[in-house]
Amino acid sequence: MSTRGQTTAVIIAGALILSATMGIRQTFGLFVEPLSVDRGISLSMIALAIALHNLVWGFAQPFAGAAADRYGAAPVVAFGALAFAAGLALSALAPSGLLLVIGMGLLIGIGVSCTTFAVVLASVGRVASPARRSMAMGIASAGGSFGQFVLVPATQFANEGLGISIALLGLAVLMAVVSPLGIILDRRDAGATAQPQFAYALGDVLSLALHHRGYILLTLGFFTCGFQLAFIATYLPGYLVVCNMPAGLGAAALATIGLFNMAGTWVCGWLGGKVRQQYILGWLYLIRGAAIAVFFLMPKTETSVMIFAAVMGLTWLGTVPLTSGLVAKIFGTQHLGTLFGVCFLSHQVGSFLGAGVGGVIFDLTGSYGPLWIATAAAGLVAALLHFPIDDANIETGRAPAAVPLA
Repeated sequence: MSTRGQTTAVIIAGALILSATMGIRQTFGLFVEPLSVDRGISLSMIALAIALHNLVWGFAQPFAGAAADRYGAAPVVAFGALAFAAGLALSALAPSGLLLVIGMGLLIGIGVSCTTFAVVLASVGRVASPARRSMAMGIASAGGSFGQFVLVPATQFANEGLGISIALLGLAVLMAVVSPLGIILDRRDAGATAQPQFAYALGDVLSLALHHRGYILLTLGFFTCGFQLAFIATYLPGYLVVCNMPAGLGAAALATIGLFNMAGTWVCGWLGGKVRQQYILGWLYLIRGAAIAVFFLMPKTETSVMIFAAVMGLTWLGTVPLTSGLVAKIFGTQHLGTLFGVCFLSHQVGSFLGAGVGGVIFDLTGSYGPLWIATAAAGLVAALLHFPIDDANIETGRAPAAVPLA
């Protein structure tokens, strides 16, 4: 197979894996109310399960990335997909909050860490040329949005017609089917892999990264992305019900986010090859924060909800190819899975708080208002962290020439 054909195969396989994994994750908000009403599990316990899987994902991500860096993506993806499927199956049958926490929290957290960005995008980054790396990562990341667009309404339909147990078991089967696709990610003989890599051992590059001001700022800023996305994905459906909106509108909004994010992620990946990635990230966080503030303050109508979903979709996962591309630009791709995994831990700590604190705040106050305000303000903070990032690579000390957007 030609170099271009191998690169295309890796991108497609990565997009399919992310489509299943990220698409299924975005359905969890649809199960909050049925699990609470039908099974009598408290909202706080359900929030803990969803929040825990984000936290486990974050802590396991550097190890999954390091394992894929060393042993290849195939065994890591296979293990993760089966762990994810087991977690979904246990959640489908769980009669209590404890088993739900083990299934949706622990097992799914481990599974997601092995089947998402640090493993998949590192593989894509290795086969793509530096000039096309950001776009290739954007295309693969857009797969996660396609899964959200397809699986959220399908899951809502299954929930209403067949019940939450059948819906979760169907998702478990889908994850099991995905498990062999990691084999394709290990096509390492594409042209880009022949390029020289920085001669740093893992310990040395980790030390460099943890003392690199740009990497630290990038990692701190990524916390905001996790906080914002987890809060919205988990609580938007319930928030709309509280606002007396139709019950199915939440699923439609999440599907719309997925639809528009396919375009948004691709555009962010394309822009990342043309403009300094930290500037794009800064503007993306500003736009997202402003959209959240306007949505919270405006009267809620079906039109305003769908406009908000579209704007959020355009900025949803665009941070991922830009952040991973920036890490690759600074440190190379040899240890990309590990370094992005460490950065992603911050994202998932944010996700844990976004998903977990929302349920607690609502139980205590009966309102999501304080979290909407905090989520909007976090966008401004993240933007201020990203604009000053130095993207000179550690080997040459040179940054690419580009026109700043700020």
